Amino acid sequence: MLGSCLLFNRRHLTCVFACCQPFLRRDCFSLRTHFCALRWISAYRKVAPVFTRASAFGEKVAIIDQRGEHTYRDLYARSLCLSQKICKALGNSEGDLKGERISFLCPNDASYVVAQWATWMSGGIAVPLCRKHPVSELEYFIRDSQSGLLLAEEELEERMAPAAQKLGVPLLSLPRSGKGEGRTEGSAGDAGCPISEWEDRGAMIIYTSGTTGRPKGVLSSHQNVHAMITGLVEKWAWTNDDVILHVLPLHHVHGVVNKLLCPLWVGATCIMLPEFSAERVWEALLSLQPPRVNVFMAVPTIYSKLIAYYVEHFSQPRVQDFIHAVCQDHIRLMVSGSSALPVPILEKWKSLTGHVLLERYGMTEIGMALSNPLHGPRVPGSVGTPLPGVKVRVATGSWTKDDSAFCIHAEGDEMGTTVI
Repeated sequence: MLGSCLLFNRRHLTCVFACCQPFLRRDCFSLRTHFCALRWISAYRKVAPVFTRASAFGEKVAIIDQRGEHTYRDLYARSLCLSQKICKALGNSEGDLKGERISFLCPNDASYVVAQWATWMSGGIAVPLCRKHPVSELEYFIRDSQSGLLLAEEELEERMAPAAQKLGVPLLSLPRSGKGEGRTEGSAGDAGCPISEWEDRGAMIIYTSGTTGRPKGVLSSHQNVHAMITGLVEKWAWTNDDVILHVLPLHHVHGVVNKLLCPLWVGATCIMLPEFSAERVWEALLSLQPPRVNVFMAVPTIYSKLIAYYVEHFSQPRVQDFIHAVCQDHIRLMVSGSSALPVPILEKWKSLTGHVLLERYGMTEIGMALSNPLHGPRVPGSVGTPLPGVKVRVATGSWTKDDSAFCIHAEGDEMGTTVI
């Protein structure tokens, strides 16, 4: 593998990082590139958060969690109600916080979606927190993001109250998933969200893992998030018939964008487990009861644990044949990401389920950038080619402002790659 750099450019966001291994095609650029650009310019003009599409799906089930089913209409109404409470708590009568940061701590259930949507409806920037982090770390995120308000699901409110008081940040209790929040107040309930222009507004601040120091907050605009969602929806062929099983944390791009916002964008159903359990994942994947899971995404560690559970509990040949048949017949897509997938795990998973895991690549700083194809060969050890709206450059050298110190080996986009 080349000691390489990847240049990502999604309109207003450019980031350079090292050691990416895309497989590159020797296709020449053509007029298709021009048509692709026109299509993406058109998409950018329609930038809007996921919640603006909820009305189109109405009574379709959006989320299934430990407390039941939640329709798109329910989530929208509850989010609008919470949005009004957020603005009231911050003394804002216009319904537009204009980029005020709002931190929220929720379980992995529908309450997370309500907190996220309500923040966006209020014109705020979402700062999702992880309930498994120590309070001292959560305090750092709240303080570093300069959050003006903290939302905490009512079961977590007592835990966060001392931190909110210490930081001088108002604390607003968020009803647990499935618990009615009441109706919106006055005419605002009929008017809905007053914001219509989203493109340049901040959407969320996601913190890095902190491998080179303290975690750093990365701001993504609604335009950035929109580009990620629409690119993945196109390349992975999301439809409203899809049902995804969600087992990942909701404070990283993988769990937030790939596994939650993408299905909600198209009107699909997301089954959310409160936390990962190998037994419950296998039960959900093999269940014959509707809605049946047909999309699954995880990190290599989870696939390793699922394989270990399989080896321990599914030793009978007839059971193994059943598992292989169910996965082949009813699951259309299985994805691995967030870290490199060891080839032995990829090969073992293929032998158990018949699925060659789709690998892709992204970073907190840039979002999703590369993906193996949905249909067609997937190269073990490769993270694929650029997603729509992404430009890639493979180079060696050191960073300078004018790129003069770079030796460029190849560059391209979703339409093809030019090898220099």
